Amino acid sequence: MDLGIRGRVAVVAASTGGLGRAVAEALAAEGASVVVAGRRGGLAKEIAAGLPDAVGVQVDLTDPDGPQALVEAAREAYGDPDILVLNGPGPRPGTAADLDSGDLAAAVDALLLAQQRLVALALPAMRRRGWGRILAIGSSGIAEPLPGLVLSNAGRAALAAYLKTLAAEVAADGVTVNLLLPGRIATARVAALDAARAEREQRPVAEVEAASQAAIPAGRYGTPAEFGAAAAFLCGAPASYVTGTALRCDGGLVRSL
Repeated sequence: MDLGIRGRVAVVAASTGGLGRAVAEALAAEGASVVVAGRRGGLAKEIAAGLPDAVGVQVDLTDPDGPQALVEAAREAYGDPDILVLNGPGPRPGTAADLDSGDLAAAVDALLLAQQRLVALALPAMRRRGWGRILAIGSSGIAEPLPGLVLSNAGRAALAAYLKTLAAEVAADGVTVNLLLPGRIATARVAALDAARAEREQRPVAEVEAASQAAIPAGRYGTPAEFGAAAAFLCGAPASYVTGTALRCDGGLVRSL
């Protein structure tokens, strides 16, 4: 299937590792001009150098000036973004009963406010041109809050509510707004969560991983490439009638419809 994004400008936030990097690579493979962004500028440039048409940008999106710097870097390299992929680092694990208000504010800043700033900068040009794709890398915790991850659950749910509202407002302008919700994808983040759980429960990491995989109908963790492929579709021309949707890429982990 031709996704119709060859030559489109794609900005992928927090794309120096994990799911963000997988999405950047998938979009690049479809011919998009990709802006790889992250706090590790050297790594962003290294990743970009390995893609067909990409630039790497060092940026901290939680810095008030970070979103502006990223969008300006994209414009300087390629022009206004056609595709904006929202992503942010997962907050530390924690329980609701022990929630610290400072940690919650930091999570909302990273997972909601920084993303909204990016949207506000990129959206006007999309609407003027009558074509745009905004996709957020979320979490299955939006559909079913995850135990021990209250900061992620809260921050990502707030972003989902904002994006769902936005989707209806800009659909007639040819701009789609969606979320892609990963389940257990084999990334460094999931490995760290498994290790933390193993330490809490005084169990071998392999045992924790096996238990997690047994709870997934597919019987395994997903791969970053599988997630990237789903993201690329939602960013493509064939998905022009898909908006305001939270699609799960989780091997059947969440049992609700």
